[in-house]
Amino acid sequence: MTIQRMDNIGIVVDDLDATIAFFSELGLELEGRADIEGEWAGRVTGLGDQHVEIAMMRTPDGHSRLELSRFLRPAVVADHRNAPVNALGYLRVMFAVDDLDDTLARLARHDAQLVGEVVRYEDIYRLCYIRGPGGLLIGLAEELR
Repeated sequence: MTIQRMDNIGIVVDDLDATIAFFSELGLELEGRADIEGEWAGRVTGLGDQHVEIAMMRTPDGHSRLELSRFLRPAVVADHRNAPVNALGYLRVMFAVDDLDDTLARLARHDAQLVGEVVRYEDIYRLCYIRGPGGLLIGLAEELR
């Protein structure tokens, strides 16, 4: 086997504090924050000299993480946050939740907006997409069984 696990998903954001608050409300735990800068980091990303503020957030089960990054240097060069769900590239992160209605109500206090509507997939899931801080696309699924 060549892979051990998926370590994290990286998301570039423009407001790190608001994004941390949003994902904390969703139930993720902030593991830590750090400033990453210098030539060594740029060798990994191919961006050269960079300065990034990051926050690592962990799901309650401890198996998945989001690495939130706010670039201070170099400047952000593209913005895909408002791309429709059929755009090429990474689309969204989907979270399983216990109570979809309660989750939506709590996230509304963080300006989350429902993209379409809450739908039922057979007798298996209730699903929806929301836009979170800065327009991030997030999927939510409540298992019905």
